[in-house]
Amino acid sequence: MMVDISIIIPCYNESDNVIPLVKALHTVLHDRQWEVIFVDDNSPDGTIHVVRKLAAHDQHVRGLLRIGRRGLSSAVIEGILSSSAPLIAVMDGDLQHDETCLPIMIEALMKNTCDIIVASRHIEGGNSTGLANKWRHFLSLQGIRIAKKLGAPVNDPMSGFFAARRDWFEPIAPALRGRGFKILMETLLAAPKPIRVMETPMVFRERLHGESKLGPYVMIEFILMVIENTFKKAWLCFTKNKHSS
Repeated sequence: MMVDISIIIPCYNESDNVIPLVKALHTVLHDRQWEVIFVDDNSPDGTIHVVRKLAAHDQHVRGLLRIGRRGLSSAVIEGILSSSAPLIAVMDGDLQHDETCLPIMIEALMKNTCDIIVASRHIEGGNSTGLANKWRHFLSLQGIRIAKKLGAPVNDPMSGFFAARRDWFEPIAPALRGRGFKILMETLLAAPKPIRVMETPMVFRERLHGESKLGPYVMIEFILMVIENTFKKAWLCFTKNKHSS
């Protein structure tokens, strides 16, 4: 099946969310050629079995099982590189991301008005009420402050919901370490400048099933990723100036 867009869903223990998510995608993408790729890190709750059972009678669904390695960012990278669609989108598997943003994102990319489009909680029309507690709000806001100080060209660099052209992302992929949870921020830091970024408002919904993976280690991973990419860019700038002098 030729598809216009591949939706990459990194997942761990999301077995209860697979079927509702696929149903929601069918509703919102009924006039598009699409596929969804669930990248499962060998979830003990049998997420991949639910995916495979669904894929047996739904050609839109694919499953990619990873054994011996974990992590949202690396799962996203592998999922994107396993796709042949010209457009890719990344969403969480917990139903908190509003799938109705997808048609707007697809249209913007097909018109080539941006390199990447982010579903943002922090522009007019969006909100983050689905963040479960004050701790998650704190982590998210601190991450945004750090990212903006580094010049991130987006209001919600901590978003896990974005879309891009695959031929724009693939050249960036070798520079990505794929650690932690914040693949969008790492991509923005690693991408050649200037980046044409668009944002569309998203209402971040409450989680219905499963548990949040956001904890203190997520912020630690995020800070390490920022430091690593900052020093990498500084080193590249230094070597470039040295060779040109």
